[in-house]
Amino acid sequence: MANEDKKDFNAMLNDSKDMPKFQVITDEKSIEKYGGDRMYFAPPIDYDRVMRLVPYGKLLTVGVIREHFAKASGADITEPITAGVFVSIVAWASFQRKNDKTPYWRTLKANGELNAKYPGGIEAQKEMLEKEGHTVIQKGRKNIRYYVKDYENALYSL
Repeated sequence: MANEDKKDFNAMLNDSKDMPKFQVITDEKSIEKYGGDRMYFAPPIDYDRVMRLVPYGKLLTVGVIREHFAKASGADITEPITAGVFVSIVAWASFQRKNDKTPYWRTLKANGELNAKYPGGIEAQKEMLEKEGHTVIQKGRKNIRYYVKDYENALYSL
């Protein structure tokens, strides 16, 4: 995202954008990739509610959240693009609040990867995760990425 300092992320968080809603996808490649044609769109505030559940020392991935929403709604999948955007909105909304923080740093991308789009980027998320006892490792030489080592062992069950 750009111009984070000029946006009201808490207003975005509370704007449902006519969600939740369902959509039937017809693209065969997408149906094959995701394993179904019934796609669920969760509103931003639902991501916040789920991310608040994660206790100290535990972790979630965006994929786990998407699976949870799909199962709870009776859909085959939860739409992946809005999921990534809404997780970032949750993070920035929490960052903009003085109180009532959401522990967004505990929500990782696929395979335990840290999220550079969170407030303060990789360094801030790395610092918060290490304070909770997680080990962050670097992978790659040119396209450097950061991951929580053995993140699967700390996954929170929804």
